[in-house]
Amino acid sequence: MDSMDKGTFSEKYLAEVAEVAKGIDTKMVEKAVELLVKVRERGGRVFILGVGGSAGNASHAVNDLRKIAGIEAYAPTDNVSELTARTNDDGWNSVFEPWLKTSRLNSKDAVLVLSVGGGDEEKQISANLVYALKYAKAVNAKILGIVGRGTGYTAKVADACVVVPTVSPDRVTPHSESFQAVIWHLFVFHPSLKIIQGKWESITNVGPGWAKK
Repeated sequence: MDSMDKGTFSEKYLAEVAEVAKGIDTKMVEKAVELLVKVRERGGRVFILGVGGSAGNASHAVNDLRKIAGIEAYAPTDNVSELTARTNDDGWNSVFEPWLKTSRLNSKDAVLVLSVGGGDEEKQISANLVYALKYAKAVNAKILGIVGRGTGYTAKVADACVVVPTVSPDRVTPHSESFQAVIWHLFVFHPSLKIIQGKWESITNVGPGWAKK
């Protein structure tokens, strides 16, 4: 149901954002952070999988894990040549699993899925995520997720999965993809993971009038 019956669309949308934030399972967030800390401690890597808007988020999250948290991280979708070659030659459903095999995914590593649904093999929705996660489980890599559905494959098999609550059936996708960014930023700026200060957070004097606003 919509979180508000009256007001402008902007007011409704932002009220939904606040409602989503309140519904995030913080215990699951902390569990995910703990797993990422352990991956870093054992010299593992994080492979971030996403399609569509989530692929763009994956690229951003790779940067933040590497730069802010000091974790070696990669996103298969950042390599457009390999991605399109595999899609063209072998089909879209196969793009992630062989990439992980070539990268020698192993038990020290983790796979982080950013997705609205989290994959569904039976319905053939983001089945590439399902096949990748089956391989991850086979090699005992940890599985993490930030998804919009608790019924998808990612949420069912993950060691830690943050499910973005549905507060409006009409806006599952925008809220899910928006909160992917909120949550991974929470990860990397968590005191247990952050190893460097953000650029703007390190600047104390930003000019006249700043503190008055």
